[in-house]
Amino acid sequence: MENALLVGLSRQMALSNELDIIANNIANIDTTGFKADNATFGEYLMPGASNHQFRGSDRLISFVQDRASWINFSEGAIQQTGNPLDIAISGDGYLAVQTPRGLRYTRNGALQINGTGQLITDEGDPVMGDNGPITFQTGDHDISISPNGIVTALSGSDPDNAPRGRIQIVGFDHPQLLQKDGSSTFMAPTGVNTTAPPTGTRLVQGSIEKSNVNAVAEMARMIQITRSYTDIAAILQNQDDQRRNALSQLSQTPSS
Repeated sequence: MENALLVGLSRQMALSNELDIIANNIANIDTTGFKADNATFGEYLMPGASNHQFRGSDRLISFVQDRASWINFSEGAIQQTGNPLDIAISGDGYLAVQTPRGLRYTRNGALQINGTGQLITDEGDPVMGDNGPITFQTGDHDISISPNGIVTALSGSDPDNAPRGRIQIVGFDHPQLLQKDGSSTFMAPTGVNTTAPPTGTRLVQGSIEKSNVNAVAEMARMIQITRSYTDIAAILQNQDDQRRNALSQLSQTPSS
């Protein structure tokens, strides 16, 4: 009976963690460049009861083990915005941005220009170019961003496009090991190195990459988890009632 309670509790803890992950995914449906998280669970077998007076050998008890969470790096849908500062990455690659925590990487291309003329993300992080942050001059207009990241602008009455830098687009030798460091930024842990972006990766000006969260699937999974949690709670309550009844019967004094 105790084993049933512990096994049920292990499953409830795993469901609770998965529910938190799904809730965070749903909360970031509209976050540009967000990548959905998923939970990974496994079976943990431990020896059975240690009472040697039982007949036969003890059996292994199967618990639910919350192993880890993993990131779905699949590309989100590209949405046109018409804003010349917005860029979406088509293919595998990331923008390099400078944050207070150090160099980070993102696919959030909802960009803007700050008061000092730097091209920044919507979180205020400067977008890095080959030679440092991309910086515009006073009077720049008609900004153009080519598929390979070259940024140009018209300045004043000059009819020629003036170069303002080239946006860094990087790949990774082990992209599956990237770690989240914000709603849409990632950090490269030790052992993960940047590489040139894969062939075919390009920037799409005037567009952003939407979150890759599947809202319908996440809502359906949330309902399923809630029902499973409720069913397990009912089973545990039934087990507890049986235990109480058994103790109550054992404690009664036999009548003569």
